[in-house]
Amino acid sequence: MGQKVNPVAFRMGVTEPWRSRWYAGKKNYGDWLVEDHKIRQFVRKEYAFAGVARIDIERIGEKLRIRLWAARPGLIIGKRGAKVDKMSEDVGGLVGRTVEVDVQELQTPELNSVIVAEAIAEQLQRRSPYRRTMRRYAEMVMDLGAKGIKLLAKGRLGGAEIARQERLVLGRIPLNTLRADIDYGTATAILSKGTIGVKCWVYKGEKFEEKKKKPAPAPEQA
Repeated sequence: MGQKVNPVAFRMGVTEPWRSRWYAGKKNYGDWLVEDHKIRQFVRKEYAFAGVARIDIERIGEKLRIRLWAARPGLIIGKRGAKVDKMSEDVGGLVGRTVEVDVQELQTPELNSVIVAEAIAEQLQRRSPYRRTMRRYAEMVMDLGAKGIKLLAKGRLGGAEIARQERLVLGRIPLNTLRADIDYGTATAILSKGTIGVKCWVYKGEKFEEKKKKPAPAPEQA
């Protein structure tokens, strides 16, 4: 059977930057990896209302820097940066080191796969019809300039007794093309009858065009 590779991880180091940027020896590697996981879990849970789409973590010496991309950064920063200072303190207490937080606004959040997946999951929790919801968001993303979108929902859709999946594809999703700019995100809708997983792929075009061959020089005239 074909194995499905995470499109972002597949492009790491080629067209996608690493989400964790640090180097550690055998002594610290495991601890720092667990710290990164705890930080991401904490931020996504406590600041879900701000639409956090991406979390990058950098370590330089004893300092730890977190860069966030959010759809509503003002909700994280707060008045005069009060809330972002509290976030630094909370995360610092979680990992036991000095933490610096940098919050940036997400450009075109409607085209971000994480934001789209979370929006669909939220609608499913409100008992919206899953087919209509998926179709509406897919068409919205395409209208905003995406070249392709793929949506996948799995679980007890519509309260069915047997879990199944619903798939919707509009446009192109060239997963095997490394230069393709494909955004991938997931979300989970928690309902009384179980959970529904939502996956979203958004194709935005190519990161860089293929190098065109230079035309052969014209022969010199005698």
